[in-house]
Amino acid sequence: MKLNRAGAELFIPDGSDESIALGRTTHLAIGAHHDDLEIMAFHGILECFKDAERWFTGVVVTNGSGSARSGAYADYTDEQMIDVRKQEQKKAAEIGRYSAQFLLQYPSSSVKSAAKADASNEILEVLIATRPRIVYTHNFADKHDTHVGVARNVIDAIRRMPAGERPEYVYGCEVWRNLDWMLDSDKVALDISGNEKLHEQLLVVFDSQISGGKHYDLATLGRSRANATYHESHGVDATTGLTFAMDLRPLIADPALDISEYTLGFVTRLRDDVASRIKRVSD
Repeated sequence: MKLNRAGAELFIPDGSDESIALGRTTHLAIGAHHDDLEIMAFHGILECFKDAERWFTGVVVTNGSGSARSGAYADYTDEQMIDVRKQEQKKAAEIGRYSAQFLLQYPSSSVKSAAKADASNEILEVLIATRPRIVYTHNFADKHDTHVGVARNVIDAIRRMPAGERPEYVYGCEVWRNLDWMLDSDKVALDISGNEKLHEQLLVVFDSQISGGKHYDLATLGRSRANATYHESHGVDATTGLTFAMDLRPLIADPALDISEYTLGFVTRLRDDVASRIKRVSD
């Protein structure tokens, strides 16, 4: 593939030919920032890590120039930070045995504007080249504008794929807003039990964030364990780690379905559930 942005890269950890690396992809994660994939899509990383017939490919859409920095990285220029974050993401791809890792290098501003279709067009090219069975991206209730912008670009791209080539599953995952608030019947619970050590190794790679004061490693591992415990109120823990996701397939099945209307449906059902429960114990 010819990538659009200056400095963009396709990194293949095991050195395989590009056509092989992309063609064997079964799980594709498309995130806004370096380390988003390891936070939100560990389910896919783990499934592929354990199974020689499954392969995980990651896509980081933005260039990381706006990353927070302090401590050892306090005086880094934007250009230095971009390079550091690229190297961290490549290291994660090596540890996680990814089939391939795209670093598309878009500025955040370009993915937050629906008028700019460059990122969506390139995501479409990645989807056509990989034809994954499962896609992970951000959820539309996330509180980070760039995350929501990337998710919109992903949906726009998938909607333009031929129906027979679209992924079977599309998950909108947790990063900057937990999804434990969703009704159990609405949320997708993704089991990430079985290799917490691998998850920790992937997260601590991103030293530029952790040593800079954002302990995404501790927060992510803690959230997945909390999800596992609090998911079921009347039974013992069935897993040791869960991440929650929105099922975004209805947005693909019906291209006319409004993203905002669909997302607010989850909020409305939560509101109705809360009201019903209060009424039930008050009558």
